[in-house]
Amino acid sequence: MKGLRAVVVCLVVASTAVMPPVAATAGTPAAPVAPSWSVLPVPPAAAPPVTVSDLAARGPGEAWATGYERTDDGMRPLLYRWDGAEWSRDASFPGAGEPGRLGRVQFVGEEVWIFHNRAGEGEILRRTAGGWSAVPLPRTLWTYQDFTAVPGGAWVVGEDGTGLKVLHHDGSGWTEQSTPDGVGYLMGITARTAADAWAWADTATGAAILRWDGTAWRDAKVPLPPDGGVDAILLEPSGRVTIGGSRYEDGAPRPYLTTRNGRAWRTTHPALGATHIKDMVRGPDGALWLPVVSDRAFRSKYARVDGPRATFSYGPERTNAIEVAPHALTRAGSSLMSFGTVEIYGSKPNLTSERLGGRS
Repeated sequence: MKGLRAVVVCLVVASTAVMPPVAATAGTPAAPVAPSWSVLPVPPAAAPPVTVSDLAARGPGEAWATGYERTDDGMRPLLYRWDGAEWSRDASFPGAGEPGRLGRVQFVGEEVWIFHNRAGEGEILRRTAGGWSAVPLPRTLWTYQDFTAVPGGAWVVGEDGTGLKVLHHDGSGWTEQSTPDGVGYLMGITARTAADAWAWADTATGAAILRWDGTAWRDAKVPLPPDGGVDAILLEPSGRVTIGGSRYEDGAPRPYLTTRNGRAWRTTHPALGATHIKDMVRGPDGALWLPVVSDRAFRSKYARVDGPRATFSYGPERTNAIEVAPHALTRAGSSLMSFGTVEIYGSKPNLTSERLGGRS
């Protein structure tokens, strides 16, 4: 009963930011309405199973989701656009019908930038008012690990036969950047501005956080939990930094959150269960939201973390669903939106999207 009460209280509080209040009758105060997750239909992919890479929203009327499907010829890129009313597939970008896959999607000013692995060759797709174009990378890498972009700066990290590569675009051309000694691999990268980028690295002594200050990459000296791995970093305009990861205890992952809000770092272990942090976003209610592994049949699960406390909400029940797995989560105006996969009994995983708040 205590767990159920916590979920109800969480959703009632969140509703003040996620959902508008119900109109009150004369002389009667408006009663708060708890928001609920609803299904947003996604046109089926041509060749399930599919894999979701990323999701980003500029507001309630524009969101983009990326990934890839599997065909007899190998992987094919998938791109879906949300226009405020429905999801539709976009196949107008260069290489849409060729082998490859799409990765991280970023908003750079009025443009949309997406990393595209096009038959092993890396490029950045750019969507402007005139349509899509492609910016090729200066060299081919064996592995393209991650990509991020902000006005005035973009980075692609990966490896080739000579080791780690950090490719940087300053708006006019590409250069290669060096990393501190002992860094063997970069697992991900994100940026707040062209002079403030963060990456999570694998080093000889374990996981570490690197920071680009506009001049060089340096060890950010973040006190991560011993033997902990890093899964994601959330940079916010306020300057707050949240690092999400996990460490194994008794054979199961134990998630952690390391946050800096000012000068001090603080680590907590919210009760998220045996799950890895796939994505996290600051919701319109001010709390941190994450998709997590569900403990209920036929339904997805989301965690709301506010300080040391974690509460949960569930997506709508899906008939005959073996697994509902939201992969990426984003804020879309006053609502939250997810994108992932659902596997219905007797079929392979296909795309699904859910929304908390907003219009039904």
